[in-house]
Amino acid sequence: MTLLIQISDTHFGTEQPPVVDALVSLVQERAPELVVLSGDITQRARRAQFRAARAFVDRLGVAQVLAIPGNHDIPLFDLATRLLQPYAEHRHAFGPELEPCFESDELLVVTVNTTRAYFHERGAVSARQIERVARRLAGAGERQLRVVVTHQPVSVIRPEDRSDLLCGHARAIKSWSAAGADLILGGHIHLPFVQALHEFHVGLPRRTWAVQAGTAVSTRVRPEAGNSVNFIRCLQGGLARRCLVERWDYRAATLRFEQVATDELEFDASFDAH
Repeated sequence: MTLLIQISDTHFGTEQPPVVDALVSLVQERAPELVVLSGDITQRARRAQFRAARAFVDRLGVAQVLAIPGNHDIPLFDLATRLLQPYAEHRHAFGPELEPCFESDELLVVTVNTTRAYFHERGAVSARQIERVARRLAGAGERQLRVVVTHQPVSVIRPEDRSDLLCGHARAIKSWSAAGADLILGGHIHLPFVQALHEFHVGLPRRTWAVQAGTAVSTRVRPEAGNSVNFIRCLQGGLARRCLVERWDYRAATLRFEQVATDELEFDASFDAH
């Protein structure tokens, strides 16, 4: 059974060392096959912050890492670099590919760079990106869990967060669900939740879920949600395609991450990609 961890909004530059150490211990104990960093890895896209983020990832001891930039991972105040080389430090730390993918017998993960140099916080997904992801999903194996990763969310649960929705999210959800997406992972709003997109978007052809992660190690927590990460475990058995989404929260009293919620999600066994 494949296990991946979604770590989002670490905002290195505002990290809390005890929380970082606790997360390293958790990952080393659970030994996931894949780490997904869903953006806002740093606070201000500075070289020292990316260097600290890279050192953290190296401590995890996980061979497979997918890292996408968030809006905080492109320079805010250095306008020349923001316009001409917005991803230079990200690429230096995590490699040249801004939309990396992972594939195994049980899992397909396709990432999308939703940042734009001309936006401060908002993100967007282009028609070309939507089509690229849909093509990759449509070619997935019948048994694979199909996961898309963005930084900005495709869905929110609070009206005040609607301004943070990914531009183009409705078209993306419809296209990716039709192509076979099971999960769409996101971050940005520092609020963890699991939501059934097929219950909120009329006409989706299959069950597709939004999985949002909180901020993993930063001081920039919401009053109602502290530091947290998500583990996603692929489950195989019979004809059903299922996964477990586990939310783990940091507890200051114990200096550890503890499991606080589990959602078992079941997906359609087959689909017609359009």
